[in-house]
Amino acid sequence: TRRDLYELLGVPATATAAQIKTAYYEQSFRHHPDRNPGSEAAAARFAAVSEAYRVLGSAVLRRKYDRGLLSPEELRHAPKPSGRPSSSSSSSSSSSSSSSSPPPPPPPGVPHHPYSASAARSGAVHTPFDFDAFYRSHYGEQLERERALRARRERLRLRREEEAAQGHLQRLADVSGLLLIILGFAV
Repeated sequence: TRRDLYELLGVPATATAAQIKTAYYEQSFRHHPDRNPGSEAAAARFAAVSEAYRVLGSAVLRRKYDRGLLSPEELRHAPKPSGRPSSSSSSSSSSSSSSSSPPPPPPPGVPHHPYSASAARSGAVHTPFDFDAFYRSHYGEQLERERALRARRERLRLRREEEAAQGHLQRLADVSGLLLIILGFAV
């Protein structure tokens, strides 16, 4: 009957696109297979809620459904609603809920985020981003040049200190030799 999909989502037939979207997010989150592992009832409910949203989330399909004109063939080939408000829906109500509602859960068969519930259960939590590898790959040559430049500067500094110390010793030797010559003539 006409009310079945609306009842499934828990919204009245007069619900706005934003209310339907919010109800879909709540229901799909509650019945998502990752949150209910092994529950066939939850998986079936999730599939039914997804199909209801595919129909009621599209202004064209919703109109056909409300009039009883939606064929199973049209339903089978219907794209999933994009989440953007259509031109026929009210922009104020859909924009206010789109900023406060969470993103939809990933569809079955799509790889999940590394921190999803299924990844946590399996213990397969991976670091989402290796900053060190990124930094080395983008700045490795520059880092190597800077390292070589620092080493060269350090060698130059040590050589200058060494030359300064040798120059100081040479002056001491010269002064000492001069003093010996002067003392030799004075005696």
